[in-house]
Amino acid sequence: MPEMSNSPFSFLRVKSIYEILDGDTHFKSSKLDEEVSLPYQSGPKLVQTLNAFGKPSDYGGCSRWQYVEKLLDHCIANDRVSDMFACFFDLSRFRDDLQGFSADEIERRHEAIVEAAIEAINGELIFGRHELRRIGNAYAVSPIDASPTMDTPSIKVIDRPYIKDMADRAHRDIEQGDCDSALTKARTLLEETFCQVIERKGEIPSTSGDMGKLFAQAKKLYNIHADATMDRRICDLVNGLNKIVDSIGQMRNKQGDAHGVGAARVRIEDYHARLAVNAAANVADFMLSVANRVRREEKTGQP
Repeated sequence: MPEMSNSPFSFLRVKSIYEILDGDTHFKSSKLDEEVSLPYQSGPKLVQTLNAFGKPSDYGGCSRWQYVEKLLDHCIANDRVSDMFACFFDLSRFRDDLQGFSADEIERRHEAIVEAAIEAINGELIFGRHELRRIGNAYAVSPIDASPTMDTPSIKVIDRPYIKDMADRAHRDIEQGDCDSALTKARTLLEETFCQVIERKGEIPSTSGDMGKLFAQAKKLYNIHADATMDRRICDLVNGLNKIVDSIGQMRNKQGDAHGVGAARVRIEDYHARLAVNAAANVADFMLSVANRVRREEKTGQP
């Protein structure tokens, strides 16, 4: 159970951040080009959330932001702050705000509002030289310019339909002019795929935040390497994967939206973003195919 003062999440203990989360504060979404806010959280609904997180509470005697403060303190003490953000950002909370739009527009607006909320929170955290980062489906507070770490235990099941869906969503981001979000999805896809195949082998994925190290761990576990018995052209292809993974990781570290304020930003064109997304999807599909074949061989004893 982490000490409150030692947790990087303690930087979130600011009234202005509580008011972002409870829906009081509006902020600009560059993606939507309008003022937005997170869904309004009534006092009774915040009390319901507190109880759902295991903090017995009754309604009355508190301002709404104070309920959020209580929830954050409880989640810091129980190592559940990432779950708290996932709860506040969950699509189901946006039902009243987004009803009436098409499914694609609901998804687009939901993603844009969450991204803008993270940016607004980082506008407060920057004074402590920290930032909130979204890493796959997890959330972390880290010093600005530090390498992000990945929350690997709660990873979802990755399969070909998931890879295609993630790539399709990234392409929609590019069509809407949001290359940052597309690059974030490209890296997330690689991270989640590598973590899943590593966990299949009963190993714990590297938490260094270095994409190359994560990929190297996966390759070692599945014996993916160039050797003298392999055709030279196949060797070249396998060796080329390292460059692809490293480049996507570096592009997202400089350009992607999860790194927040303080990062060096480099302009890329839509066709570069599309190349990164397609390359990430191909590497993820390759790694998944290798892992699936190994699992079949282990089950049947036959290649």
